[in-house]
Amino acid sequence: MIRIACRQLAPVIPDLAGNVERSVAAVRESVAAGARLVVLPELVTTGYMFSSQEEARSVAVTTDHPVFAQWALAVAGVDGVVVGGFAELGADGLVYNSLAVVDGSGVLGSYRKTHLWDREKLVFTPGSAVPPVVDTPLGRLGVLICYDLEFPEMTRSLALRGAELIVVPTNWPRETVPEGERVPEVTVAMAAAYTNHVGVVCCDRSGIERGQDWNEASSIINEHGWVVATADASGIAMADLDLLRSRDKTITPLCDAFGDRRPELYSEVVAPR
Repeated sequence: MIRIACRQLAPVIPDLAGNVERSVAAVRESVAAGARLVVLPELVTTGYMFSSQEEARSVAVTTDHPVFAQWALAVAGVDGVVVGGFAELGADGLVYNSLAVVDGSGVLGSYRKTHLWDREKLVFTPGSAVPPVVDTPLGRLGVLICYDLEFPEMTRSLALRGAELIVVPTNWPRETVPEGERVPEVTVAMAAAYTNHVGVVCCDRSGIERGQDWNEASSIINEHGWVVATADASGIAMADLDLLRSRDKTITPLCDAFGDRRPELYSEVVAPR
C-alpha cells in the first residue's frame, strides 16, 4: 500500500521563487503526514493565466532548476516520488506546459503536454512525444497533464504499456454541475480507471487567478473506478492505494479488460467526413 497525497496549491504569476517555496513546503508536509507519492498541480511553479507567451517565458525553467533538487531532497528519506507541473524552457527556445517525475535521486522523467486547452495554444508549444511510463521506487507511473486525460487513447496507451498508476496534474476551470454530480473531468478519470483497471490520481489547484477560479476537485481513484479520496477543506486529498492490483485486469472469471479486446475490429482510423 502506498499513501498518496494531492496538494491543491494556488501559485501566483509571476512569483517563481514564492511558488517554488510553497511547492517544496507542500511536499515536506505531505511526507511528514506519511505520503510517499506527492502530486502537485499543473504549472505549480508558475501559475496558469498567462497574458502572453513572453510572460510564461519569464518564469519558464529547465529540468536542471533547483526546485527539482529540493523536491528530491524532501522525499529522499522515504524513498518517495513527486509529480508536479512547471513551465519548461526547451533547448529549442520554445515554452512547454510540462511535468517532472522526481524521486530522491533527482528527475526520473518529464513530459510535455500534448493536448493544449483553449488559450494555452497562444502561450505554449504542444509536446510531440508519447507520454512516458516511468519506473519509480513506488511502481510504474504513467503521466498526463489535464486535458490529455479527455483523450481515451492516452490513458489506454499508458495502461497497455504497463502503467500501474496514472498521475495527472491539472488546472480545471470552475464549472457548474447538476446537484449530486461530479465535475465532468472526474467522471472521465473514473471511466479511465474502470475501463483500464488502473488507479488514476488527479491533482487540481485552488485560488482565484486573474478572475479565474477552479473546481478544486482533486481526486484519488482506485483501479475499480471508485473515488476513494477528494480534497478536504485544507486542499489535501490523501489515500492509500495498492498499485499491484492494477496489474490484474480480471473483471470476472470469464472477462478480462485487456484479454477481451478486439483491436482488429476498431483500430482502423476513420477519415473525417
